[in-house]
Amino acid sequence: MTFSLVARSTDGRLHGVVVASKFLAAGALVPAAAAEVGALAAQAHVNLAYRPQGLALLRTGVAAADVVAGLTAADPEREHRQLGVVAATGPGASWTGSACHPWAGGRTGDGWAAQGNILTGPEVVDALADAWLAGSTLPFAERLVAALRAGDEAGGDRRGRQSAGLLVVERGGGYGGGSDVLVDLRVDDHPDPITELGRLLTVHTMLFSRPDPATLLDLSGAVAEEVAALLGALGHPVAGEGPEEALNSWAGLENLEERLVPGRIDPVVLTHLRRVAPHVPAPRSAS
Repeated sequence: MTFSLVARSTDGRLHGVVVASKFLAAGALVPAAAAEVGALAAQAHVNLAYRPQGLALLRTGVAAADVVAGLTAADPEREHRQLGVVAATGPGASWTGSACHPWAGGRTGDGWAAQGNILTGPEVVDALADAWLAGSTLPFAERLVAALRAGDEAGGDRRGRQSAGLLVVERGGGYGGGSDVLVDLRVDDHPDPITELGRLLTVHTMLFSRPDPATLLDLSGAVAEEVAALLGALGHPVAGEGPEEALNSWAGLENLEERLVPGRIDPVVLTHLRRVAPHVPAPRSAS
């Protein structure tokens, strides 16, 4: 019912799962991941116990192939299951039971496992794997979605489309640093779920990604003047010596607080401010 990719970033800091299916809310059932531990996708006639049990094994340092072997050996219905696992190090592993609906199968490599069932053919898993391998220059979450899109374009689930999900974990990578869940997005019921998942990831990246220190602009001079004018046009007048207090107030309402840096402004925030404010001519020297 599903095709998925489980993967680890090259530096081992990120683990993630991306999945699509002609099944309601596949993202609620298939993926599981723990930061710097591993990730897995449990699918076909899914055994939900694989998720906590698999992560427990990965936390003890068990290799991906041994996790697959342990979970399936203890499961009398294993021939109806499909499973992909990636550990903190080493190659990924995949299991496809003999009773899974065709086409069903998987491919694995260093730090990744691609698998699917009820697919149009092996070209779907091949496209998943090939796109993952070719996408090394993309940010990790975008790379996962690009691979999923390639699998869909190659044929995907032979019954059609319904849902998609993306889970990415990183130590301290969650909102405000309070969790390890960097991205957790689901499209539960949609005629084009992978396109919608990509749209949600774009919004998530704008709102919640941390700013790149190399691109930050000093909140002074012409930049500060423009920011003050834009904020004033939006009903956030600047009081005192600079626009930082008004900027923080506005950014909080726009859910951009993760991109705030004292004394500076993220170009992503400035671009959004320019987009939503009534037209205010920018000073020539502002970036």
